[in-house]
Amino acid sequence: MRDDKPGPFGLNRTRIFLLAMGAFVLLITVSMMMGGLGSYNALKEASNAAREPTAEQLSGN
Repeated sequence: MRDDKPGPFGLNRTRIFLLAMGAFVLLITVSMMMGGLGSYNALKEASNAAREPTAEQLSGN
C-alpha cells in the first residue's frame, strides 16, 4: 500500500486559520487606507455641529 502524504502546500486547519487572519488584516489595512478613523471622526464632528443652530438660523426667527 502506498501512503499518500499531502504536499508541503496542503491545507490543514492551521493554514486555513492563518489565511483567514491574513485576509482579515488585509481588509482592515485597506479600510484604514480609504479613510478609516479619520473619516469617522470628521463625520462625528459634522454631526455634532449640525445639531447646534447656526447664527443665520438664530437671527432668521
